[in-house]
Amino acid sequence: MTLRILAPNVLALGVLVGGIFYLDQYRDGLIDAKIAALQTQAELIAGALGESALTGPEDRRRLDGEISARIIRRLAVPTLTRARLYLPSGGLLADSRQLVAAGRQVQLRYLPPADPTDHAMHFFNRIYDWLLPRLPRGPDFPPYRERLGSGLIDYPELTVALGGEVGGAIRMLQDESLILTVAVPVQQLRRVVGALLLSADSADIEEGVRNARLAILQASALALTVTVLMSFFLAGTITGPVRRLATAADRVRRWRGRRAQIPDLSRRHDEIGDLSAALHEMTETLYGRLDAIEVFAADVAHEIKNPLTSMRSALESIERTEDPKQQRHLLAVMAEDVRRMDRLINDISNASRIDAELAREESEAVDLTSLLQTLISVRQSVDDGPGPRFELRVDPDNPILINGLPGRLGQVVDNLVGNALSFSPTGGSIRLTLEQQGKIAQLTVEDDGPGIPPGQEEAIFQRFYSQRPAGEAFGRHSGLGLSICRQIIEAHGGTITARNRSELDGGGNDPSGGARFTVHLPMP
Repeated sequence: MTLRILAPNVLALGVLVGGIFYLDQYRDGLIDAKIAALQTQAELIAGALGESALTGPEDRRRLDGEISARIIRRLAVPTLTRARLYLPSGGLLADSRQLVAAGRQVQLRYLPPADPTDHAMHFFNRIYDWLLPRLPRGPDFPPYRERLGSGLIDYPELTVALGGEVGGAIRMLQDESLILTVAVPVQQLRRVVGALLLSADSADIEEGVRNARLAILQASALALTVTVLMSFFLAGTITGPVRRLATAADRVRRWRGRRAQIPDLSRRHDEIGDLSAALHEMTETLYGRLDAIEVFAADVAHEIKNPLTSMRSALESIERTEDPKQQRHLLAVMAEDVRRMDRLINDISNASRIDAELAREESEAVDLTSLLQTLISVRQSVDDGPGPRFELRVDPDNPILINGLPGRLGQVVDNLVGNALSFSPTGGSIRLTLEQQGKIAQLTVEDDGPGIPPGQEEAIFQRFYSQRPAGEAFGRHSGLGLSICRQIIEAHGGTITARNRSELDGGGNDPSGGARFTVHLPMP
């Protein structure tokens, strides 16, 4: 991940620097500016020659070599440009290079600067010298040639100047530096009496481009250093915490009895903080599920152990008695224990499948009004004895819809109704009320039974809790019904609570008034 963060930043900077470092446009601008300056200088010198260096009759005046040489020496030599004056026939009349040598003057030429003593600049110069040959080259210019007596052949711009126009050209030396030339006509009024060829090399231009590129190189090195450091810092703030979270998750995977803690990075207030909080909650949920499985396994073992112990005692007693009546009684006890184990195993299997089914099956729109009407209709058709009456309070014209699993929601209602039937006396009533409260669907199931023992309102939802009416045969219920109801309702995002009716009606927690179970489910 560090490389993936570093590479785009460095690559983007490299592309930007490469584009800036390719300074053809800047170099072309300098060349154009120097050509314009050469043309201005050539026109000034040509004007001076046309005014002061002509001799002879008025209609046949021509350039005087000595006067022209003095003017060229005075005007061209100090500017470090080479000036050559040609006659209309193409012959060379004066050359500033020869004039300087004849006058024993020293011609100054700027040499490339010596390596700076500063180590940093020396380092950047070495990088530049290595990089320069690898840069894209500009357009190819014709080579520069200089031969005696062949000015019109080697310099076509002279022909243009002798025709009365301004000409120019760019040529290349063997070291790939440039020679810039400008040719202007020397005129007496409108008559061309000669042509001035002014030339200069591109040393100052190359030096300017070099300095600009070195400045860009230094700035790029600083930007690269900052980019790399910031990339590593950014990578450290991302990869470090992610690596810690991955290590902690691996410890959770290899968990062998000791809880592995997920680093708490929620104070970051970013995506990694959210990831840390999510992993922490997931791990706590996982540990809670593992603890629940352990407790469930222990409870199952304890519940199954009771009928097994009873069966083993009955079997041992059968082996020791020869009384037929006693043997029949013991066999009946064993048969009841077998039926008890069968009910217990079926309920345990049902409870263990609920989570998987809730996670696997797709939710759908469930009409609670129609669901209650169907279940109560089935109950009334099955329970046609002198049992409690059913009172269903719903609005058929205003169906209440929720998202869920109809089979499991029907199981909740069936368990609550079955629980109410177990405790309701003959002639009592079981009232089911369904109503909408904002975005919440509320279902209440009330009975006229003995109610819930004080302090047991939450305990009755625990697994294998059993508080049955007096006179009911032991072992007919596993104590998982209400626990399954809470499990299903919470999986649907709802809640289920139990209270005595007298407590809710303001009459104190008197269990003799019956119980009321309230289910709240969110509506879409």
